Amino acid sequence: MSANRAYGIGEVSDIVGVSTRTLRYYEEAGLLVPARTANGYRRYTPADLDRLQEILLLRHMGMSVAEIPSALSATEEERRRTLARHLGTLRAERERLDTLIRTVERTIEHIEKGVPMDDKTKFEGMKRELVEQNERKHGTEVRERWGDTAADEANRKMLKLSEGEFERFQELGRTINESLEAAVNANADPTGDEGERIYRLHREWLGFTWNFYTPEAHKGLAEMYVADERFTAYYDGNVAGCAAWLRNAIAAHAR
Repeated sequence: MSANRAYGIGEVSDIVGVSTRTLRYYEEAGLLVPARTANGYRRYTPADLDRLQEILLLRHMGMSVAEIPSALSATEEERRRTLARHLGTLRAERERLDTLIRTVERTIEHIEKGVPMDDKTKFEGMKRELVEQNERKHGTEVRERWGDTAADEANRKMLKLSEGEFERFQELGRTINESLEAAVNANADPTGDEGERIYRLHREWLGFTWNFYTPEAHKGLAEMYVADERFTAYYDGNVAGCAAWLRNAIAAHAR
């Protein structure tokens, strides 16, 4: 790419792989405003393409168009740190996907050709799939509240669980849900003994993915259970009120 060359909007669309409509939208938003020729044609310089690349990276990170101007005006070191965090997230995502792809391929071979699939491979695939499901359902909210580093560390800790630890993690999840449903049906007091027991089960369950624990963080997570309808739907799937009951129990006993 010549440092002195300028490109038309169609050429930029072909080079970068975004539509001309998107380029016009970024121009209307003030993110990328190319120079114009005397007859009104847009001319994008190599510097414009560098800026466009950074805009697209920020969009891929989930940043809204309204948030991008402040990110672009950050210092070079701040921008470097932001991109470095995103690079770490992408590498972790690639690792998760590579392992999941291998597991699916082996599963297909097992079904179609009877190729043996050992228990360890099945187990690793289960952990990867659980991490992927959590990312799809709750990744955005978790990362916004606690940051990419905490979310990535939680995923890595999950993937390092032994088979026995993973079984305990799943068992705790089932026990918590069953206990919550029984408590709500019995109109139990979340500030009482049963509330404390379920709080302790939930704290143990968190320990399989959290590298830290504070009562404030636990209470903050519990608030998400009632503030976000997707979290609420998980706990209230069979009995309405379980998410709120759990939030109240954690609020009463986390200290």
